[in-house]
This record gives sequence, C-alpha cells and structure tokens, in this order.
Amino acid sequence: MPVENINKVAVIGAGTMGAQIAMVCALAEYQVVLQDVSPESLEKGRGILEEQMGKRVKKGRLTAEEVEVAFNRIVFTTSLNDLYDTDIVIEAIVEKVDIKRELFTKLDQITPAHAILATNSSTIVSSKLADATNRPDKVCNIHFFNPALVMELVEVVRGPHTSEETAETAMAFVKSINKYPVLLNKEISGFVANRILGKLMDEAVYLLENGIASHEDIDIVCKKALNHPIGPFALMDLTGIDVNYLVRMQRYQESGDEKDKPAKVVQEKVEKGELGRKTGKGFYTYESTPAKV
Repeated sequence: MPVENINKVAVIGAGTMGAQIAMVCALAEYQVVLQDVSPESLEKGRGILEEQMGKRVKKGRLTAEEVEVAFNRIVFTTSLNDLYDTDIVIEAIVEKVDIKRELFTKLDQITPAHAILATNSSTIVSSKLADATNRPDKVCNIHFFNPALVMELVEVVRGPHTSEETAETAMAFVKSINKYPVLLNKEISGFVANRILGKLMDEAVYLLENGIASHEDIDIVCKKALNHPIGPFALMDLTGIDVNYLVRMQRYQESGDEKDKPAKVVQEKVEKGELGRKTGKGFYTYESTPAKV
C-alpha cells in the first residue's frame, strides 16, 4: 500500500504515548481515531493534549486555529468498531503479550484487509503478535519515543513475517508525520536506543542501590558530564517506573536469567504505586501528575 493511500490513522490506548501519537498524526493532517476502553482515560488524554497544545500556542509555535483544526481531526472513542475504515493502526496499550495478542486478533477482524497493524512497543517484537492475525505480512513495530510530540526519532522494525512493502510504507508514513525513521532489519528486544539506554539505566540503579551516590546526583552527573538532556531516574519517572518493571519482567520471562529481573528499587516503587509523573511521585515528587512536555 503506497503511503499516499493512507488517509485515516487509528491509535489504540489514550495514555501519554497514545494521545501524543494521535496528535502528531492530526497535526500532519491525517484523520485520526484515538480509541481506549476507558472513557476516563480518553478524557485524561484529551486534557493532557489541551494543556500541551495550549503551551505551544502561548509560545507561538502553533496558532489557536491550527490547534482547533488538529483536534477536529481526532475522534475520541471507546469502540473498536470505529476503526472499520482505518488504513494504519498503532497500538500503544499495556506491555503484556496476551493482551496485545487479543487486541490484534480483534483489529484483524475489524480493520480493512489492506491496513497495517503496528505496535509501539519497544520490548514486545511484532513476531509475538503477527500470528494472532491473518495478515502477518502487514504487522510490524513502529516505536515512538516519549514525549512523542517532541522526539524526532521513530524506530521501524521489520520482523521475519513483515513484507518489504509494509516496511517501506511504514518508513514513508513516519516521514509524512514529520518524524525521522530508522529501519531495523532484524527483531531484537529493546531495539537500538533502549538497548543502549538500558545499559546506562542498569549501571545507574547499581550505583544507587550500592550507596555510591544518590539518584539526584547520578542524574546531575549524566546531565553535566555526559550532556544528557535528562538523567536516568528522571527519565524513568517520565516514562513510568511500571514500564521499566514490565519491560524487565518480559525480558526475564524470555531469558530465565535472574539478572534480567527488575531492580529491587524499581520493584519497591511499583509495589508502593510510586510510578513517576503520572502518579505524582516516583524517584522525585511532582506537584502535577500529568507528564509535562
């Protein structure tokens, strides 16, 4: 399917990532369906976008009219049936294989036969989902980075089942929404950026748990000495400490290696419900719970 034939995009999951991906597509003049099973999540997602777009208007990056037009391109819905005429779907729900597989089976039944079914996951490769559909050749990973409205890079991952046409269309689609795509020709958990970042995260947690330095000072070192825009602990708060936990659990379940389990400090945060910005507290405490962009 040529990218010129893509008119409507569906995003599944109205969390921080899903909502932002939907707005990125709307700003690129696509018609968008943002679906979530929870009306509350849809309303929260809309609120986050309204706040973020309002800031862009104040800074002169967008006009109020451009923002209004973009919002008018987005349909907020709890019904998957509204995806009956979409051309590409980007799934951004919880990082659990069984839930994603169930969703992909439903998407396969509802969406047109030509539609590409993509997952935003950077941990669950699309080969774990493709056989839940009757179109494995049209299944791939299209991985955005948080915050999706700001971050330019998108990783497109071609599984052994993914056709060359699907990979080419996915790459062209990413370019059409004003992002910079890179193509991975082989599947590997974590892809490129998060595998490199994961090593840094592991070392940061090791230093913290062994009393070498505080999480604040480790973040400062990464910013001031390594010129990173944000420290590893602040980044975990931004993306969600539960996401880090689920990613490591997924890796542990695949490898059986105890070293792949979530770090103790991460497990403790998840058990306390201190998941980062979205809960108001993680490694740091926040006055406002929604992630700021």
